[in-house]
Amino acid sequence: MSGAYEDAYRLSLENPQAFWARAAQDIEWVRRPRAVSKELPSGLVSWFPGGSLNTCYNAVDLHVLAGRGEQAAIIHDSPLTDSIRSISYRELQDEVARLAGALLSLGVERRDRVLIYMPMVPEAIFGMLACARIGAVHSVVFGGFAAGELAQRIQHASPKVVLTASCGLEPGRVIAYQPMLEEAIERVSEKPQHCVVLQRPQQAWQFQEPRDHDWETLAAASPQAGIAALEAKDPLYILYTSGTTGMPKGVVRDNGGHAVALKWSLRNVYGVEPGEVFWAASDIGWVVGHSYIAYAPLLLGCTSILYEGKPVGTPDAGAFWRVASQHGVNVLFTAPTAARAIKREDPEGKRIGDYDLSELRSLFLAGERADPDTVAWCERALDKPVIDHWWQTESGWPMAANCLGLEALPVRHGSPTRAVPGYDIRILDDAGDPLPAGETGHIAVKLPLPPGCLRGLWNDDAGFQQTYLERFPGYYQTADAGHFDEDGYLFVMSRTDDIINVAGHRLSTGAMEEELGLHPDVAECAVTGVADELKGQVPLGFVVLNAGVERDDEELEAELVARVREKIGPVAALKQVCVVERLPKTRSGKVLRGTMRKIADSEPYRTPPTIDDPAILDEIREALRARGYAS
Repeated sequence: MSGAYEDAYRLSLENPQAFWARAAQDIEWVRRPRAVSKELPSGLVSWFPGGSLNTCYNAVDLHVLAGRGEQAAIIHDSPLTDSIRSISYRELQDEVARLAGALLSLGVERRDRVLIYMPMVPEAIFGMLACARIGAVHSVVFGGFAAGELAQRIQHASPKVVLTASCGLEPGRVIAYQPMLEEAIERVSEKPQHCVVLQRPQQAWQFQEPRDHDWETLAAASPQAGIAALEAKDPLYILYTSGTTGMPKGVVRDNGGHAVALKWSLRNVYGVEPGEVFWAASDIGWVVGHSYIAYAPLLLGCTSILYEGKPVGTPDAGAFWRVASQHGVNVLFTAPTAARAIKREDPEGKRIGDYDLSELRSLFLAGERADPDTVAWCERALDKPVIDHWWQTESGWPMAANCLGLEALPVRHGSPTRAVPGYDIRILDDAGDPLPAGETGHIAVKLPLPPGCLRGLWNDDAGFQQTYLERFPGYYQTADAGHFDEDGYLFVMSRTDDIINVAGHRLSTGAMEEELGLHPDVAECAVTGVADELKGQVPLGFVVLNAGVERDDEELEAELVARVREKIGPVAALKQVCVVERLPKTRSGKVLRGTMRKIADSEPYRTPPTIDDPAILDEIREALRARGYAS
């Protein structure tokens, strides 16, 4: 097999020095690196040692100098406030430079931390870029996080300044941020010195002198900050991700590798060119928002859409298509759960016909497993390429994808296609030995990781080693499970803790979900393993039906059980399927299978802070009790 993708992938593994040296030429350096990489004791490498640059300059000022000053850099579309705001690169430069000057006036210095606790408003991106401009390290926390979780992150990162807003918005409600932030600050031992507050008209902030500052007043009175030359290895941001210990796990991203990888990826993975419109329908609190709302589109000189709304309900299941049509989106990236929500409300895809999507070339899905039925529905409804791809907070950019900017490969439903150049992905058994095609095992990446991936965990070197490198020496452990087919296509089936052991047979919940999801009445589904005295564990299914579907539960359950038995075999032992109104998910769209399992097994559990609506867990508990679980 030969082609642009194969050539790029082979070069990235056989001669990564040459591959990434070429990619680094697309970045404006203050001082060019003296080498492409340097090995570190951790097993990782430091990318572009000796080089210095500024990420904000590459994302903003460079484009103004190149003549893109009047081009829209950010379009803020908010159905929750019924407003649209377009910000040019020149306006962005002014806003960011003044906010950076404000941070300097508050005593923020290089490597100081700035915590950003904000809704989906442009000022949140101004804050990220302002930190990057002066060398401060930003840590974005999802707006609306409860006080306890927010306190953990403040305690761990010790920010000198908090950038916040008076409130966030959800359909039908206003979320006041001040009570949660005040309680969080009260709980921590090392308190932020300053809070800079964006006052929104929906909720007033009660200013506490001298700690609090009005955002607009402070920025307007501040001189524009210059550009700091930062080392490639200097930290750009800390992003906290979920862990199993309950302690914060702060992924650290550097400046140099991040800029090189993100700019390369938007062009080569997503097939986007400078000047085009890219929309990552995510939240800035997640890695997708960092990589593909705030940074990659701006590094490449594109227009980035910042959307304050939902896929359904603001006002209907045509919301995404309205935004894509109105702003001429060329490439859209969202989570499979958003696609399933749209499919559930508009199963025939009729709302798509209300809008002109002629500018839209492709739809990318990531954030959780994209089941084949959802991908196929999107393909039929849009009549455009639908690309499943796979990556993590820790990687920062795609690890497996159909790289449209290099060469479009044939799509195989259920697979994010093949490894992205730079990632040497392997499937390992429990002993760390490679598995042949077709056998499910641990997905691992042979070290070194490419640029743009995490360089460690904030103030936790031991935790970094234990979490990612210790289990399989010489590899990064993804904690995902899957297999390759005979052509090297990767199939990511589940998290490794979602592999269930049924009478000694290791089974993937993802394979069962795939079959349940193909039933024409099912909008979305989940399978988790529950305790069984005889077999150790047995699978239990949950399904949400398409809007307007009314079925006898027992009849539907029999159809679904028979389907799984036929396609996977009786060893799957799926005998019960609960019909529920909705599935418990995080705000980023991940289904909380582990929490559902604990409820079913009557184990103690902690309500995840990222859950979209805690009341869903009560609904799941009642459904399980009706089945004899959750005693």
